[in-house]
Amino acid sequence: MKQISFRWGYKIFLAISLIFMQVALWAQEGDKTVTTKTTESTTTQWYSSPWLWVAAGAVFIIILVALMRGNSSTSETRTTVIKDNV
Repeated sequence: MKQISFRWGYKIFLAISLIFMQVALWAQEGDKTVTTKTTESTTTQWYSSPWLWVAAGAVFIIILVALMRGNSSTSETRTTVIKDNV
């Protein structure tokens, strides 16, 4: 008896799922005409200008030189003392 109810439950579930699939397919089907309007505009991006790359490279080199040079205006002498325990 249990096996019969599982069969009917499976068939009912299958029928309901197929009905939902049909509804989804009917929803996709349409005879409506859709008009789309597209506009084109030509704009240049900021990174496509060569003078900008030259200016950015110059600023990068100036910052790099400033960081590599450090603070060389003050000169310090350092003495390291090593004590031997004899």
